[in-house]
This record gives sequence, structure tokens and C-alpha cells, in this order.
Amino acid sequence: MGARGYNFDKLLQLKDAGAVAASAAAQVGGSNQILDMGAARFDAVARINVSAITVGADNAYDIIVQGSNSATFASGIENLASLNLGNTAVRDGGAQTSTTGIYELPVTNEQADTVYRYVRIYTKVAGTTPSINFDAFLTTPIG
Repeated sequence: MGARGYNFDKLLQLKDAGAVAASAAAQVGGSNQILDMGAARFDAVARINVSAITVGADNAYDIIVQGSNSATFASGIENLASLNLGNTAVRDGGAQTSTTGIYELPVTNEQADTVYRYVRIYTKVAGTTPSINFDAFLTTPIG
């Protein structure tokens, strides 16, 4: 258990628990989850709880917080923050093999002087038999 607590607001949930074995937008309750953050800049932490991860020799995962000014993400998508996980053989910079646990990803919806109103998570997976199970939400740390 980490040393930090988090406020959970269901309206800021980006993904509920469930295995991801192919690249896709995150879902809550079986539907793609897109949050409307309003027109102003926000700064938050994406709290990502990885409950299971397959880290075979070539399995890699990128959990990406994306922004767009299209409510459907049909255009103008920008990657706001990204968490790279997987086997050390395929992780960026040779980082150690990933484990389960809680990861914190600082994120803002403003990049290159553009504020992105809508936010989602997109998971990119690669490898022979990839599978990752996680839930995620936006929050601010407690203490």
C-alpha cells in the first residue's frame, strides 16, 4: 500500500476494472469513457491501480491520458501524459519489469497553449500474449 491517499469521485473515473488485451479506449460500465473537464485548465493526478499484468518477454503497455476538443474524440487528439509498463526487454530506456500496484501520473489538459476540454484513457498494448487489468481515475493527492 502506498504512502498517499486519494479522493475518489465517480465523475472523474477514467476506467473501471477489466482486462485489456488489445489497444483500445478505456471503458466504464461497458461504454467508452470520456470526461468533460470544462473550458479551463486543470491539473490532476491520474491514479492507476494495476491489479494484474502479463509481462512476457515482449509484452508492453502504454496507458495514455488523451485530450481532445471533440466530444467523441473523432479529431484533434493529443497525448497529455503516458505511463509505459511491461517487460524490461521492451520498456523505454530499459526500465525494470513492471509489477502490480498503484501508479501516479501527473496530468494537465493544457499542452502547447491549447486547453483540451475532453479527456480519456487509451491503452496501447503490444506483444505475443498481452493482458493488463487496471482501474483509473483523476484526483488530487491527500497529504
